[in-house]
Amino acid sequence: MPDASLTLDPDFRVADVPRRLFGSFVEHLGRCVYTGIYEPGHEHADADGFRTDVLELTRELGVSVVRYPGGNFVSGYRWEDGVGPRDERPERLDLAWRSRETNAFGLGEFADWAHKAGVEPMMALNLGTRGVQEACDLLEYCNHPGGTYWSDLRVAHGYEKPFDVRLWCLGNELDGPWQIGHKTAAEYGRLAAETARAMRMINRDLELVACGSSHSGMPTFGAWEATVLEECYDHVDYISLHAYYHAQDGDLASFLASAVDMEGFIDSVVATADHVRAKTRSSKRINLSFDEWNVWDQTEWREQGPPDDWPVAPRLIEDTYNVADAVVVGSLLVTLLRHADRVTIACLAQLVNAIAPIRTEPGGAAWRQPSFYPFAHVASLARGRVLRVDVASPTVNTSVYDDVPAVHAVATHDEETGDVTVFAVNRRVDEPLDLSIGHRAFAGYHLLEHIVLADSDVDATNSLEQPDRVTPWTAAGTAPAGNDRTDVRLPPVSWNVIRLRRAEGSR
Repeated sequence: MPDASLTLDPDFRVADVPRRLFGSFVEHLGRCVYTGIYEPGHEHADADGFRTDVLELTRELGVSVVRYPGGNFVSGYRWEDGVGPRDERPERLDLAWRSRETNAFGLGEFADWAHKAGVEPMMALNLGTRGVQEACDLLEYCNHPGGTYWSDLRVAHGYEKPFDVRLWCLGNELDGPWQIGHKTAAEYGRLAAETARAMRMINRDLELVACGSSHSGMPTFGAWEATVLEECYDHVDYISLHAYYHAQDGDLASFLASAVDMEGFIDSVVATADHVRAKTRSSKRINLSFDEWNVWDQTEWREQGPPDDWPVAPRLIEDTYNVADAVVVGSLLVTLLRHADRVTIACLAQLVNAIAPIRTEPGGAAWRQPSFYPFAHVASLARGRVLRVDVASPTVNTSVYDDVPAVHAVATHDEETGDVTVFAVNRRVDEPLDLSIGHRAFAGYHLLEHIVLADSDVDATNSLEQPDRVTPWTAAGTAPAGNDRTDVRLPPVSWNVIRLRRAEGSR
């Protein structure tokens, strides 16, 4: 008998798959920009200095939207430093990451790169050291067609057509005492409301994201969201969430269950937002932008003082991801899809080098980390509608979350092709698990493909020397269990993509 089972039905709908759920994040942090996406003189650099090998991997990853330029960096950033002739741009101290910013890559370069990568720009505003006027100036530079100071300056810089940025973050993590310009909830909520109101006087159809808590462990979590939204509810469209996960003290079982925390975080923010909606008697519904999430073995960078030297693009937080990390990334993606009715934007932080699925060497190669693959699978195969999946599964005991289901799964149904895809994680550390997929409502469907990311060594990684040490593989086909059921085996600590397709001639 199978260990676990789930049932697929086209009527068990959560929401249409939001394409913005497959976003990423480019911050002026470490080598994300310099020697990451931008390296003039590299053998793969194009005429604009963009690494074409990284552009190709970005497209393969399936990124839909990219948040820029921060992150902590944005709270001290003067966007004017990064426009105009490069030889006239000032170098500045970056207090957030204790580096020196050359400003060789700025707003115009990002707009060009985003166009080549085929991604939607998501612009973050500095509401740490700046405010309403600077936000309006930036919006005018980006979006106004011409005939004003800032729009004409953009044209003079070589960009006749507006950048047409529609998605804006009203600051970053301003609840955090590490943030430049840290504010109380009431201070920030008021500033966000005034900034949003002024920006809509320029463009009415913008989509604006208010800062939620930096993470659910913040002492102000919940109260921050409630206060901020009471100040700006009718002026914004989203509230943000940020979360990072890592294995603690070798506790693999709890690490594999990290999505339990993410699920609770989302549910709590939804409840708070809906409470404020009722309290303010608003007719609109606030959705969630999970615009920073990933696995990150965080160091105590916040406790460090000024550096003896202020380096340019140092190697910062370049985590090397292993198989277990990739499985957790897959499980977090499952969670985002399961909440696609309210989480409609999400950004994996970050894109290149700094806690990223893509790694590069200056003057050298680019390669995929193991975490690259689950993201690419979901971005390319999660089409159509998200289907609610309730799994009957044995449990795994964890020290952090008690007993959790061994299988974490979600499904999507592409009505155009008819294909159904199940994304599933096996959280068991030592044992495989047999999963029975019931699809009576999809009669005549058969197993098209079972893609697996797993390894006997859960610490296995990819590197410059072995870029393909960890790659997905196709499991051996199993005989169908019947016209309305398919059985598959999920290896321990594994990410699985199970694709079902209607047999020709079936109805």
